[in-house]
Amino acid sequence: MSDLLIDVADGVATLTMNRPQARNALSSEMRAALDDAFHRFEADESVRCVVLRGAGEHFMAGGDVKGFGETLAETDPAGMRDLFLHRVHELHTLMFAMRRLPKPIVASVRGAAAGAGVSFAACCDLIIASEDAFFTLAYSLIGTSPDGGSTFALPRAIGSKKAMEMALLGDRIDAASMARFGLVNFVVPTDELEAETAALAARLATGPTRAYGHAKRLVYASLENQMERQLQMEAEAFADCASSEDFREGVSAFVEKRKAVFRGR
Repeated sequence: MSDLLIDVADGVATLTMNRPQARNALSSEMRAALDDAFHRFEADESVRCVVLRGAGEHFMAGGDVKGFGETLAETDPAGMRDLFLHRVHELHTLMFAMRRLPKPIVASVRGAAAGAGVSFAACCDLIIASEDAFFTLAYSLIGTSPDGGSTFALPRAIGSKKAMEMALLGDRIDAASMARFGLVNFVVPTDELEAETAALAARLATGPTRAYGHAKRLVYASLENQMERQLQMEAEAFADCASSEDFREGVSAFVEKRKAVFRGR
């Protein structure tokens, strides 16, 4: 079986990380397949929302630590430095592709989101989690520092003090707490996660896709822009949306007091 399963239906692409025997720890095959999928969906107009989930009982347990142990037995310190510098850089194009994708990405989290699993969830635009889900950076527990963009995303989502707590202590934090801190959007009963994820994805997949793409770009750009640049981007985005079929439909539906039917165009 592939390390990544892809299903596309009704405008929603569901990506299932498929190494349940290893809590979906990231493999080279999975990383390459995710990178290919996000780049492909960027240009695929039939896909209007992406869901990222894990097979089995967990979201993702981060890197393959057992594999790290095997590598340590065969590689000297200088070789390890070179190996992991390259390996971590390989993640960057994937994170950039997720951020750049002009469509919403929903992380559907059950069980463990650990290490890079936190990074992947945080890089998604919305997170829906089951009541039994938990988040842990865990890097410090194996003597290393975080990667995958978690030190960029977490301070902005939950504040530097809570992000520092996660980075230094590596404790597990439950989904309800992460919702209070600001990383998780929705917490649902465990046995309802699949249905609630599908409902959220369907809602996004029938929305104004171009407007969503602009909103996503604007929100993330605001973290680095000065006010003048941000307002200019807002004006340009609104003007582009105003030329779309969905804007025409949205305004007509408002005037006619009916529900808009957006086509993603």
